[in-house]
Amino acid sequence: MKYLLWLLKAAIFFTLFAFALNNQQDATVHFFFGTQWRAPLVLVVLTAFAAGLSVGVLGMVPRWWRHRTAARRAHAVTVTPASSTAAATPPAPPPPPDLPSVHGI
Repeated sequence: MKYLLWLLKAAIFFTLFAFALNNQQDATVHFFFGTQWRAPLVLVVLTAFAAGLSVGVLGMVPRWWRHRTAARRAHAVTVTPASSTAAATPPAPPPPPDLPSVHGI
């Protein structure tokens, strides 16, 4: 399995390398107010990919923070010692036994 993953990684690398070698001609990106940027096409594609990736990550940061704070609050609630309620509650039932797999595995 490890060799198959290395083979897949090598195939992806050589595919991207061939893409970069085949797209070395200059491309012009036109911005506002008459400004433009001339660069190899592969660099333009890589820049657009990196910009999209960073916009996506920055869009997810507020949600990550909300989930992180909610997890921290939930962890703080479960970690706090409750000595008075621990004596009053019965012990948890044992987990159910493992059932055999349907497929025999």
